[in-house]
Amino acid sequence: MDTLIYTLVRGSDWQAAERAGAYRGSADDARDGFLHFSTADQVRESAAKHRAGEADLWLVEVEAAPLGEALKWEPAGKRAGLFPHLYAPLPLAAVKRVVRLPLGADGRHVFPDGF
Repeated sequence: MDTLIYTLVRGSDWQAAERAGAYRGSADDARDGFLHFSTADQVRESAAKHRAGEADLWLVEVEAAPLGEALKWEPAGKRAGLFPHLYAPLPLAAVKRVVRLPLGADGRHVFPDGF
């Protein structure tokens, strides 16, 4: 499986995570019982489908290995492929980088080079 995984986090949620030392997820994560992640190949589609038009959005890049058995690769509805789901809070020590995703003129998120 991929060594790096990604989650899309609202700015206020990320600020709370930085104060707490762990990201505990969004309201959607709490409803579903796990933190939603994507691979590099899946994250653009996830942003367009689940976070379209959100101005204060951050891309959080995470090293998968330190998450251990709490990380499961599972199907997500009718979407193709397996998605990484974390059944625990995300420790900030596993975070490689955090990048703000501005909205482009077309209203879609602008990803950093390499995505």
